[in-house]
Amino acid sequence: MKHMIATLLAFAVAAPAISAPVELASDVFVEREQKRPDGTVATVLEAPKLVVPGDQLVFVVRYKNVGTQPASNFIVTNPIPRAVAFSGTMDGTEVVSVDGGKSWGTMAQLKVAKPDGSFRQALPADVTHLKWNMNQTLAAGSAGKLVFRGVVR
Repeated sequence: MKHMIATLLAFAVAAPAISAPVELASDVFVEREQKRPDGTVATVLEAPKLVVPGDQLVFVVRYKNVGTQPASNFIVTNPIPRAVAFSGTMDGTEVVSVDGGKSWGTMAQLKVAKPDGSFRQALPADVTHLKWNMNQTLAAGSAGKLVFRGVVR
């Protein structure tokens, strides 16, 4: 199961989509605490060789305009692996989906159906996809990154 989770993470990280001549590359890291020789503890990011439930993950989506003209108002979408519970972005500007990308909104706007047919407020663990509306102009050759976090279920 542990190896399967690592495989799922590797596949999902390679799956972001974009709506412009912008190239995407993704990485995932496990956040770990590491004791230093002086006794202090540092937070480090490592490649995920093996992940277990409760591990904190950091996903980095890098984007670069590979076209010859500026790219404006593009959208980046990224699925959340099923084995991961979304826990936020670095800047909080994302739009999310809790239904596989069929509908989008902020966490406060979205509801999830309960088994009895009623609805409850969506929680971060319900998020299936993220979407960033890049309302900016990205010059040819320019790059940036988007960062989000999750926890292995």
